[in-house]
Amino acid sequence: MDLPPHVHGPSWMGAVLFLAGQLLALWPVAAVEVHTSREVEALNGTNVRLKCTFSSSSPVSQRVTVTWNFQPQGMNSPESVLYYYEEPYPPTSGRFKERVTWDGNINRNDASIVVWNLNPTDNGTFTCQVKNPPDVDGTIGEIQLRVVQQVRFSEIHILALVIGSACALMIIVVIMVVVWRHYRNRRQEKSTEMVETELTEKEKLKSTEEKVAVPLED
Repeated sequence: MDLPPHVHGPSWMGAVLFLAGQLLALWPVAAVEVHTSREVEALNGTNVRLKCTFSSSSPVSQRVTVTWNFQPQGMNSPESVLYYYEEPYPPTSGRFKERVTWDGNINRNDASIVVWNLNPTDNGTFTCQVKNPPDVDGTIGEIQLRVVQQVRFSEIHILALVIGSACALMIIVVIMVVVWRHYRNRRQEKSTEMVETELTEKEKLKSTEEKVAVPLED
């Protein structure tokens, strides 16, 4: 018996290829995911740690490479910041010469760096790319660095300041209440002592008067 026309020749092969493509699309793709802070604000003249961590579908090996680049504001050409392969290779020239140090730990999936002595020309985008063969594809972490003259108070800082002020005020109130109670108790004790002293003196005086009065009656 002949097969239906739609399973003959190229149509049948096309169905197989289509099914294979769908299966490949569902198969996990080996890739590296890089995680960074989206925005970092730092004070001019200070140092900043640019945190970069990663996860990989393959075990971390000694063949891991880390590439840090920098793209200044208003410019399209990136600059090399640091390269890592078995050991860090900081730049030997450029704006980051002797200003960048490795602060990561590959065994802990950490590829962070420290940028020293910040200045306004460091405003821009830092990128962190990690490759862990056979995982060589994946996301590239980006950090927008803003170098400011004065650190702005964020909502978290303001909330922390309000909470800290409220706690300090409560502590002051508690201390004042304790001191006032202590002072009141001391006054009461002193008043009680004075009353007892007066009563004692009166009793002594009365006893003395009675002793003096007895001979007079004789």
